[in-house]
Amino acid sequence: MFQLKPISKAGIPAALEKAERYRLLNEPRLAESICLDILEVDRDNHKAVVILLLALTDQFGTSAAVDANQARELLPRLQDEYERHYYAGIIWERQGKGILDQGIPGGKFMAYEWLRDAMEHYEQAEAIRPPGNDDAILRWNTCARLIMRHHLEAKSEEYVETQLE
Repeated sequence: MFQLKPISKAGIPAALEKAERYRLLNEPRLAESICLDILEVDRDNHKAVVILLLALTDQFGTSAAVDANQARELLPRLQDEYERHYYAGIIWERQGKGILDQGIPGGKFMAYEWLRDAMEHYEQAEAIRPPGNDDAILRWNTCARLIMRHHLEAKSEEYVETQLE
């Protein structure tokens, strides 16, 4: 195996810019790699944690190698309760959108549940948001529109009677 080379602390600002640029260019794996390099040198770099979380969620629905738990493991590293709820909502929302995009049988029910989980996190974030920050409301509305547009609903509990022999 290879021994990864560490970046310099002085190179972190430029590396963060590159990571953001790669995310915007729809290259989340490159952004992920850069953030991992930054976090090896500066474990508490808040911006790198956020970009990494977003880069991981950018890959939902497109890469089987990305597990939502990888993104969730980053939540405790965020600075405050608002961010933890807001980014938890992002994770759940992107999971829901990812499964909708894949068209998996039964996926609409899972998408509904995940979007509702996202909405709960956004509501918690909204309750403690900084003044003038309506991001959680905007995301909540996006989830609501997805649910309505795709006619998503919870899976109904059907009673199944089994026959005894």
